[in-house]
Amino acid sequence: MLTRDTATFLDHARRIDTDFGPATARAAFMVAPDGFRLAEQSAADNRYMAEAGSFDAARASAQHRELQRAFAEVIPTICFAGDPATPDALFPNNVFATAAGRYVVGRMRHPVRQREAARDDIRGFFGGVLDYAEIDLSTQPHPCELTGALVIDRARGLGFAGLSERCDEEGARLMHEALGLRATLLFDLAEGEYHTNVVLAVLAGRAALVCTKGFADPKVVDTIAALYAPHAVLLSPAEHAAFAGNAIALSDDVVWMSAHAGRSLTATSREALAAAGFQVRTVELDAIEAGGGSLRCCVGEIY
Repeated sequence: MLTRDTATFLDHARRIDTDFGPATARAAFMVAPDGFRLAEQSAADNRYMAEAGSFDAARASAQHRELQRAFAEVIPTICFAGDPATPDALFPNNVFATAAGRYVVGRMRHPVRQREAARDDIRGFFGGVLDYAEIDLSTQPHPCELTGALVIDRARGLGFAGLSERCDEEGARLMHEALGLRATLLFDLAEGEYHTNVVLAVLAGRAALVCTKGFADPKVVDTIAALYAPHAVLLSPAEHAAFAGNAIALSDDVVWMSAHAGRSLTATSREALAAAGFQVRTVELDAIEAGGGSLRCCVGEIY
């Protein structure tokens, strides 16, 4: 099912069992922020990006390394070298995604990011080392920036596809089919939003962080909240602005977000996450956040 109808989606999703696959990834991959700097093309439709003078490549590299060390305490986490010709490559989840036995290469909107899809080392790792089948969407014309545009409930096989200049309806359909999802809800992001994973996180299939102002239609927020009740955490505009929605669960009991996001959490949000069985762990990522993304954007999941 691929639909914009929130009532139809909710009715269908409520009847789906949590037997699609593991709720969290078995490993993670990252790409080092080598040559980290302002990418003018990406800045054109990413209001979260800082001015060029705010980029500190050395600090971003140190923070990225610390993030990998933290993740490695939970799951195996590998890091590929960066490339100064692709300054946004530290956000690899937009370009590469996996499902059981396959990997998908996305179609990026901006040429500076389309270069990332051609990396032979990452393709070789998935195809040659892991022996995953390849589904290459990078050469077709419809933008589909994978798990930036598409937030996935891996336990149920559900997708939440926010449409913007980074993902159109056909791109959403291609991702839905490539990842073999059972049902995907299509909706428009609010004006000024570029990726769904900045405004929504589904945590281990049983909870959701929802930035209410990130959705054009409040009915979509109501639908997601109803599906994950009583563990739908509706975030305030301040939490949203601090990237609290750009979070991830890599295990059943921990939600990861940047230190800035963690500091923004209200007592109510923390209590709601605790009630859902999650502790909050954070890593300082202020230099990386200058690039317009935060912790979730740095993580490619391996299923």
